[in-house]
Amino acid sequence: MAETVLLVGTRKGFWLLRSADRQRWRLEGPQFLGHVIYHVVLDPRDRRSLLLATSTGHLGPSVFRSQDLGGHWEEAATPPAFRREEGGRSVGHVFWLTPGHASEPAVWYAGSSPQGLFRSEDGGANWAPVAGFNDHPSRRDWCGGDQDGTPDGAKLHSILVDPRDPRHLYLSMSGGGSFESHDAGADWRPINRGVRADFFPDPYPEFGQDPHCVRLHPARPERLFQQNHCGLFRRDADGGDWQDIAPPAEADGTRLDIGFGLALHPRDPDTLWTFPMDATDVWPRVSPGGRARVLRSRDAGASWTTLGNGLPQTQAWLTVKRQALCADAETPAGVYFGTTSGEVWASADEGDSWTCIARHLPEIYAVEAAHPA
Repeated sequence: MAETVLLVGTRKGFWLLRSADRQRWRLEGPQFLGHVIYHVVLDPRDRRSLLLATSTGHLGPSVFRSQDLGGHWEEAATPPAFRREEGGRSVGHVFWLTPGHASEPAVWYAGSSPQGLFRSEDGGANWAPVAGFNDHPSRRDWCGGDQDGTPDGAKLHSILVDPRDPRHLYLSMSGGGSFESHDAGADWRPINRGVRADFFPDPYPEFGQDPHCVRLHPARPERLFQQNHCGLFRRDADGGDWQDIAPPAEADGTRLDIGFGLALHPRDPDTLWTFPMDATDVWPRVSPGGRARVLRSRDAGASWTTLGNGLPQTQAWLTVKRQALCADAETPAGVYFGTTSGEVWASADEGDSWTCIARHLPEIYAVEAAHPA
């Protein structure tokens, strides 16, 4: 078994959790203490390059790179930034990082708040805006004003690269919906047919939905899964419509289809996990009823199993953000989530049982599982 490392980004710094057997974990850190860490990703193409998206009140948003799993860091010479000609927009924070296609080993993509798309062709040292999206004539219609969106700022996230074609890209926005490009980002079109937006008079607009997390499985890249403000959805074919795959509500009417994160099995494109949260009138965004549960589907969302063995079932008001639910590549797959109350929970048996492996961390923004070289 390869060493498993969890990359934990928090509101106050970065930590690593390391384990050789996924039973005993060692917490290392903090690094970047006092910095907001939005996302940390190990490059799966070389399993050595680590990119970290951060910001502080003093230094502003930036991206740092490490080649030794955080032993040494180097700041990007040119961090993601809008062009000055773009009406004075500025990047509030870099929110999402995605490695490029396997055939483009130095390419990375970044999403920002307010919504912007950026690309690096030198491993994250220098970033340039993707004009095909940032300057698109429909951008303002798709994104709204820069002050619109979620309470912490509108975000561009879930940047996906089709493993069949490096020019085929997806992105999603909260809010704005999901979009697709077939020409390496030169042009984009909305792909939201079938996704509800219950907060609009027309619940099925062309764009304007609020996807929280969208995932693509490399073994079946024509399929997308989406955890959304209004439920769970699946799109099975290129150019197809989204289908509602929400689990049924509980007997008392509690909905379990609302959350932020979504994790896919490393090998089985039909297996996925989500962490349901309360979506009643004022959106408390905590475990429904104070019971921590993870949902798992083995049939692409046709049916769901509620998993709670080891998770607190009373007075557990947990919130899990969209980058804080993930799976590793082992057999059986490990599943992990981090909470805004600073806990990291782990399952080494695909969600059947859970253990808390870290407590008392700052508010957790992101958890990514990695297997370094």
